Amino acid sequence: MDRMKPSPLMKRSLIAVFSLLISGPALASDAPDPFAATLAGIDTIFADYAVDNHIPGAVYGIVVDGRLAHVRGLGVQELESKRPVTPETLFRIASMSKAFTALTILQLRDEGKLGLDALAETYIPEMRGWKYPTRDAPRIRVRDLLNHTAGLVTDDPWGDRQTPMPEAEFSALLRAGVPFNSPPGTRMEYSNLGYALLGRIITNVSGRPYADTIGKSLLQPLGMASTGFVIDAMPRARRALGYRWEDDAWSMEPGMAHGAFGAMGGIQTSANDYAKWVAYLLSAWPPRDGADAGPARRATVRELAQGSNFPRVRQRLGQSGATACRQASTYGMGMWVAADCDLGLTLGHGGGYPGYGSYVLLLPEYGIGIFALANRTYAGPYGAVWDAAVALGKAGLLKRRPVPVEADLAAAYGSVALIYQQGDVAAGAGRLAMNFLLDRDAAGWRGHLAALRKKVGECDTAAPLTATGALAGEFTWRCARGRVAGNLLLTPTLPPRIQAISLSAKNP
Repeated sequence: MDRMKPSPLMKRSLIAVFSLLISGPALASDAPDPFAATLAGIDTIFADYAVDNHIPGAVYGIVVDGRLAHVRGLGVQELESKRPVTPETLFRIASMSKAFTALTILQLRDEGKLGLDALAETYIPEMRGWKYPTRDAPRIRVRDLLNHTAGLVTDDPWGDRQTPMPEAEFSALLRAGVPFNSPPGTRMEYSNLGYALLGRIITNVSGRPYADTIGKSLLQPLGMASTGFVIDAMPRARRALGYRWEDDAWSMEPGMAHGAFGAMGGIQTSANDYAKWVAYLLSAWPPRDGADAGPARRATVRELAQGSNFPRVRQRLGQSGATACRQASTYGMGMWVAADCDLGLTLGHGGGYPGYGSYVLLLPEYGIGIFALANRTYAGPYGAVWDAAVALGKAGLLKRRPVPVEADLAAAYGSVALIYQQGDVAAGAGRLAMNFLLDRDAAGWRGHLAALRKKVGECDTAAPLTATGALAGEFTWRCARGRVAGNLLLTPTLPPRIQAISLSAKNP
């Protein structure tokens, strides 16, 4: 490999390039001051990441409500020419490719061409005979491959180097069989081989090479014309070359050709193209009626967040993780899924590859996605991405997408307002479930309402209800002497009735 020892002048010039933010139009120019200031802070987060981790070049973007709202390039895509990174520069995204593979499998399921609970050997004959060596161990299902629960051993970094493997060689490997690390379906263990197997399933079921199928089913419909698995299909002048930082010098990594393992990590894309993918995934939330343009159904996209119930507790990535509460996390389908105490539901995935590192984070409850792509081996920008998300939250820029308030819930909320105004649950008698007065009788409610009204006075009971589902919601009323926080819960019956109301003074 070519080894490039940076001179002090080169180091200074690269740091200067990192500080030069290269992009197309972004929101910072006409955004409100809080947004502009937050974006400037996020730019600093990524510039520091690039310098601290010896990144030749990187690009990052923030997708908001379906559009690329902020994008910046840092450094260079090639050290010799010093061609700067732009939103059109192409990077390998490594394991961030897995979500494309997973969603294509789900599309084939929707078309009736495969079953997630079918044995993988149904679609890959070479797997017949694979079995963990105990009598009661099940064989591998398609779902196990999607969720990394097939019992295959973790294979980073071996799997990354298998991308160019010819299909015939892969077939020979499968016929020979593989050792298991654990019985299928008993634990989650990350496997690149498992996603290469999914690529073979796509090929066999669709009748076309998996790259062609993914291109036709996802990339083309989304207008991702610069994205694909064959890196040489695009001009070298657009590509970020991959480098390794070792012994205080950059070495160029060999570009790996397309092959049998590409389904686990072979995609090359640009920031402008990848933003279309992020926007498409986010558009699946919240569940709703209305036109569904595809290419996969919104409900199908949301299945990427469904794992096999092997949760783990982990610390949030990034500097903010040191003081944050811990996350409950599991692997879905091509995405890590975590419940974060500040950010809510999150879907994320990194990409580590010879010459490249990348990360994407989706905040579906807010319609926001953040991603970053870099051209240094395993230099994942996960910390910077998470810190950028936390910065948006601290600035008050994360606004939850509203859940529609259904008619039954709105009518019940009207009854809650009458109950408070009249100081008696009799005002909502026609809407109360049979349990309501058993859990607190009418006299108890009159006493509670009288005490609350004495404390806070008259309230603006016309304040909007925030639905948390079709049968539940929460609200805050501004009152003469404070505020009231409330919750409303309906029954699972037709028609729905009020099974519970909670009303309490805020900051009593």
